[in-house]
Formats: sequence, C-alpha cells, structure tokens
Amino acid sequence: MRIALCNEVLGGMPLEQQCEYAASVGYDGLEIAPFTLSDAPEKISTAEAARIRRVVEASGLVVTGLHWLLVKPDGLSLTDPDASVRKRTLDVMIHLIGLCAELGGSVLVHGSPKQRQIAPGETHAAALARLQDALAQAALAAARVGVTYCIEPLSQRETSLVNTIAEAAELVRSIDHPNFRTMIDCSAAGQTEAAPVPALIDRWLPTGLIAHLQVNDPNRRGPGQGEMKFAPILAALKRHNYTGSIAVEPFDYSPDGQGVAAFSSGYLRGLREALSL
Repeated sequence: MRIALCNEVLGGMPLEQQCEYAASVGYDGLEIAPFTLSDAPEKISTAEAARIRRVVEASGLVVTGLHWLLVKPDGLSLTDPDASVRKRTLDVMIHLIGLCAELGGSVLVHGSPKQRQIAPGETHAAALARLQDALAQAALAAARVGVTYCIEPLSQRETSLVNTIAEAAELVRSIDHPNFRTMIDCSAAGQTEAAPVPALIDRWLPTGLIAHLQVNDPNRRGPGQGEMKFAPILAALKRHNYTGSIAVEPFDYSPDGQGVAAFSSGYLRGLREALSL
C-alpha cells in the first residue's frame, strides 16, 4: 500500500523540490492537483507531461493520480444550465484523464465542490442528472486510457450534490462502468457519515465500488493531528486486502506544509509497519 502526498501541501515549492522533499520524508508518490502545474492544465502537452513524469520519477516517487481537478481554468461547472459551460468543463476533464495516464497515474478524484453546485432556481434532480451525464462520459474516456475516475463524496458544507458514500455508490451503479467508481475521504466522512470510517470500509470496500482513500482528520489537518484514529482505518484496509494508494490531503497546514507532510508520513509509515502493510 503506497502512501502519497497531495502535492498542493508543498505548493510554495517548485515541482522538483516538492518531489525531493516528499521522497526525503518517506512518501512513495504524489497525487497531483493539476492547477499546481499550470493555470491552464487543459493545455499541458504530451511532451510536458513526459517531462513532469521524469521529474517525479527521478526522485524515486511515482504519480499515483490526480485530484482537485477543476480549479483551473476559471468558470468551469458540470451543473451549469448553460450547455456550453458544461461542454467546456467536460473537455477539460477528458484532457485531465489523458494527462493522468501520461503521468503514470491510475486514479482521478473528482471533488471540485464549487463546480458541481445546484444553480439558483434549479432542482437537485436536474443538477444531479447533468452531473451523471458528464461522469458517464468521463468513465468512457477513462476506459480509453486505462485509469479510474472517482466521484468524491463531500460534506454538505462544501456541496449540495453527492454527500455520502451511499449517494456516490448509487451514482456509480447508475452509470455502471468499471472505470467509474467512488472513494473515501476520511475528513468528509468524519463530518458527514453516521458510521466510523473503519465500518464504512468494511461495508463498502467488498462491493468493488471504492477505488481510493484520502487520509485526513475531520478537523482538516493531517492524519494523527486530530481525534480520528487511523490505526483501525489501516487495519480495515488490511482486512480487505486493499492494494491501492492512500493520499495525505490536509487543508489546514499546521505548523506548515512541510511540517504536516513530514508528520503525516511518519505517522502513517509507523502504522503501516506495525500492521505489516
């Protein structure tokens, strides 16, 4: 089980330094937010993707995938009533799916809460139908390049669409494509779900609908920096023979990005060793 760092945690550094630092504190890979690579990630060429991949792999890391997909360019939305906005957004998504494959990643995490809101005057059903249509097309694009596209359940504080794993699972089943699945974000689950994360893993991982895990505390700091216990979470992953990556994605960088990255890595590697993962 690889431990990856969401690279925006080290966003003040050039990519080369991000990689060197992440490797030095024990990470196995980076999960990249495309907006950290360019203000126009939809224009990153195959040649530039190859260069980025060489930079990451030269440090001994791998790109595990992409997340926080639709921050840039501005003005994206999958649920906007304007069909041209939705088409532009889908075009960006399809480019990022190809980029993920070119970087050597295997999974894309679709959080991007601001780009899946219910527009004023619109119904939940209409917005969800638009989201479903776009994600079905993303699944087809993911299949073409051999990656998995995941919808991320997020708290109601962030978005009004797809807040629980059960809601995400229903969406995955409705699209019914092997390259489209969902995932667990520990912080969002801790804020939203009635059951604790280990029980969610026991419930959902055997269904085959879960393809990824992001590890963070409900207080939005790194794993081990709050009340959530991660040893039972990793033990649950072990029970079900999980072999994917887990990605450290804090939002509150305490004491700073480098500090939370180093602490999280040490904490998780200690648990991984103790559990023989």
